[in-house]
Amino acid sequence: MNMENQTMVTEFILLGLSNDPHLQIFLFLVFLVIYAITLLGNMMIMLVISSDPQLHTPMYFFLFHLSFVDICYSSVTVPKMLQNFLAERKTISANGCFAQNFLFLLSGGTGVFILSAMAYDRYAAICNPLRYVGTMNKQVCCLLLCGSCISGFLYALANTVSVLSLHFCGPNEINHFSCEPPALLVLSCSETLTPRLVLLTSVIIFGSSSFLLTLVSYIYIISTILRIRLAKGRHKAFSTCSSHLMVVNLYYGTGCFRYMKPVSEASDLDRIISFQYSILTPMLNPVIYGLKNKDVKTALWKLFGKFKFPKES
Repeated sequence: MNMENQTMVTEFILLGLSNDPHLQIFLFLVFLVIYAITLLGNMMIMLVISSDPQLHTPMYFFLFHLSFVDICYSSVTVPKMLQNFLAERKTISANGCFAQNFLFLLSGGTGVFILSAMAYDRYAAICNPLRYVGTMNKQVCCLLLCGSCISGFLYALANTVSVLSLHFCGPNEINHFSCEPPALLVLSCSETLTPRLVLLTSVIIFGSSSFLLTLVSYIYIISTILRIRLAKGRHKAFSTCSSHLMVVNLYYGTGCFRYMKPVSEASDLDRIISFQYSILTPMLNPVIYGLKNKDVKTALWKLFGKFKFPKES
């Protein structure tokens, strides 16, 4: 196929979730509420952690940055979705689509590795409590955070470069609400074997390394907890890990299914799965950590207490 004689696509049409005009308004309101909760919830977690000295520990250091990444993760796709719900032509420029692809993978990949760093932190706290302060010192925390960002960057760069090497000559309709790699690959006019291999290989390398670090950490954690004689002690140890495990399951369970399955045009199930890990999970993270974490709830009430109006004399 001669690519030089074909017109290159300069914009894409995001078909989104529905073409029904009446449903568009409803979806706009639903996603506006979800986005508002995501922003407010994660900013509240960041504010609470930064304002309470008792939360200046490695676990909350990672939670602070996870909340920041979740804000970025959600902001990559949702504002454009909201705009398209109200627009007649639901378009995104080709460069904007590739940029969204890169930022989406960057924030998502970074978030996954931050979760692995949090798992290692729980391992150090539960399995080696006497060495915890030395093991998880400030330098180690910063190195783990930088490693998470670099891993996310490399993952995003590899898959974005492979997508940029493709030719898009039409059709330009993306049967999805965002420019994820699987949704773009099916529109290419050129051979997609290499980008598909890059996508699969990067998911296996980065995903498995992150997952194995988390899995090994929790194998040691659970083994240590089961050796605790007092039921109260076991319950306390499990409670410190349950929030993290919930978030890990939300990310890995759906993300791996979406990216490791054969590339094809997005189905309704694919869009639901993408909605779960790209939009719903960033909203649920502060709810999970806020409602299940006693320290966060205590700090939150202390913060609200500072804004109480003085009683009239």
